[in-house]
Amino acid sequence: MTQLNIILLGTGGSWPTVKRNVASIALKRAGEVILFDCGEGTQRQFQKSKLSYMQISKVFITHFHGDHFLGLPGLIQTMQLNDRDIPLHVYGPKGINKLVDQLLSLGYFKPNYQIISHEISGGDILDFEEYFIHVLKVKHGVPAIAYALKEKLRPGKFDKPKALKLGIPEGHLFSKLQRGETITLKDGRKITPDMVLGPPRNGRKIVISGDTVPIDEMVRFAKNADVLIHEATFDTSLKDLSGEYGHSTASQAAEIAKKANVERLILTHISPRYFDNHILEDEAKKIFKNTIVSKDFQDIEVKLKN
Repeated sequence: MTQLNIILLGTGGSWPTVKRNVASIALKRAGEVILFDCGEGTQRQFQKSKLSYMQISKVFITHFHGDHFLGLPGLIQTMQLNDRDIPLHVYGPKGINKLVDQLLSLGYFKPNYQIISHEISGGDILDFEEYFIHVLKVKHGVPAIAYALKEKLRPGKFDKPKALKLGIPEGHLFSKLQRGETITLKDGRKITPDMVLGPPRNGRKIVISGDTVPIDEMVRFAKNADVLIHEATFDTSLKDLSGEYGHSTASQAAEIAKKANVERLILTHISPRYFDNHILEDEAKKIFKNTIVSKDFQDIEVKLKN
């Protein structure tokens, strides 16, 4: 079973405070770290966490407001100073290629490892070995996107009694069938995985909204997600201001979570004006009970359902 953890490295919006750094979310999946947004100071947040920034394989930027990408120059240069020699892939909306070129020409920095940028847009589905990254265009006043990591289907449950009844000895042949391989028994019979495995099972789904006003498309995008990480910059009393600046309130995020039938809602991108999380958490929980307001360095394991 592949372990999957969400590590909230930066949970504030606009500028850092003594309690919160700006936007950055890491997904730790097996030996890989996938980073979503990289606000200023993200490399220091890594150093204060249990993660290693040298394990980052991919960085996904939601948009080009400073609190979501200004940590990239320092992070990229620090990786080089620690002798990184494997490529780093950076994804983002239109303009990411130009941005990365600019970052790589700051000062006298010349990378010794490959930094590969990828421009993506709403509707794209990126296919990696064990998961997909889905992309949704959101509404924030500047080009902005949301992301969903969706694991590929897993093999069905192994039916041990059925396997033994077919004459398959316990051991490595069991493992091969569980990996989806066909085996041949000593008597020449071929046993295919479907003979001993149940129907394929869904993997996990994590959705990261980035900055956005509430949109109906997010409900469809986040449908049945294990975790929805949605921005909640303001409380309902500032609903008009929230919309004006292209953000969501805690209650609006909760409405989306409820309609999308997600399992858990994590509120993030909290305005520096809030010193008391309960204002946002209480209003969201009235609509969607399984809600938490994120804190820097919170580590949340997302377990497989079956």
